[in-house]
Amino acid sequence: MSRGSAENRAAFDEAAILADAKARTGLEDFGPDPFQEPFSVLLKSLREETPLNELGRTVMRLRILESLETRLITQEWIRRHPEILKEELGAPIVIMGLMRTGTTMLHRLVASDPRNHAADWWEVRFPAPALDIDWKRPDPRIAAARAEVAAILEADPRQASIHPWDAEAPDEEIMLLEHSFRSHVPEAFVNVPTYRRFLTETDWTPAYVYLRKQFQFLQWQKRQRGNVRERWILKTPGHLGYVDTLFKVFPGARVIFNHRDPVETVPSAASMNFAMWALYGDPSEASIAAAQWQERLAWGTNRAMESRKHYDANRFADIWFKDVLRDPIAEVERVYGIFGIEMTPAARAAMQAWRDRNPRDKRPPHEYELSEYGLTREGICAAFAEYRKQFIESRKAS
Repeated sequence: MSRGSAENRAAFDEAAILADAKARTGLEDFGPDPFQEPFSVLLKSLREETPLNELGRTVMRLRILESLETRLITQEWIRRHPEILKEELGAPIVIMGLMRTGTTMLHRLVASDPRNHAADWWEVRFPAPALDIDWKRPDPRIAAARAEVAAILEADPRQASIHPWDAEAPDEEIMLLEHSFRSHVPEAFVNVPTYRRFLTETDWTPAYVYLRKQFQFLQWQKRQRGNVRERWILKTPGHLGYVDTLFKVFPGARVIFNHRDPVETVPSAASMNFAMWALYGDPSEASIAAAQWQERLAWGTNRAMESRKHYDANRFADIWFKDVLRDPIAEVERVYGIFGIEMTPAARAAMQAWRDRNPRDKRPPHEYELSEYGLTREGICAAFAEYRKQFIESRKAS
């Protein structure tokens, strides 16, 4: 295990990785959106303090390199097609909530409405196509995404019980935020204390501005394939901490807020993220991973609750996990009513067809114990005290 090793210093040398990205793409322009400060902080953290094995070094360096290449290729597309930045995104519906609250199922269900756009896993993983792509032929990124998902599940079969992996199904834009270098993805993969503190303290406006640009690019790509729809459906638990920034950059956005007792969700999140830490770094850090993710999730939840106080109530629709499991289409219809969207027969039929194809019991159960990660019920209840009082305990009492 290497922490601050010569191998880490070589793998995450800033000048070398920038030069590699330029050499691999043959491009020089990363675009006007700022990324240098968070990029430098992440590399410093990886060089000096992250316990990494050889696989961890390889994977983390490759992801950083891919983000730089994505920025270079995206900027070249925009240079060739400046109309990309004229794409109107309208008022997206944004699904957020703690991990393990049913956000993925709800995202894919709402995205099945033929009026709604969503980004599939292959699109958020590989948002910038090759510059010579033929829009009339099958997109080669799909095959690459299928292979990567298969490799992930082969390397860690537990992931199948944690998340419904599907290269061609809608997935969350957390991977798009990764290209801004203001992203919680690195701290999910490995222990990066300095970078983690930076994320907590920094302004995320540049991340969301670049996220908006990427959605404009994805919408333009869909347009090349003749795919034009009314609105976007976004989703990631990571938005919890940034509601104000989200509304500033996406002014018409409306939020579906998923709820479930953190006592049931936080241990699962800790398990999922520690599985990554163990794969890429130090397998003895389960309690550190759990403590960090309990703190991060409580931080985001508390910030979201505070932000809600400053906006009209009809910009938010609350959904509880048990309700969405029992009758998800009825819950979507209720949410549509809050947002002034008609539930059409075509939308209802598409959602029912999606449900029929995707029963939850196809996936193995995700099993874990609080004690495995140094967590306690009392500690989780204390960290989420106000949230549980408003959204969990009050509902149990009603």
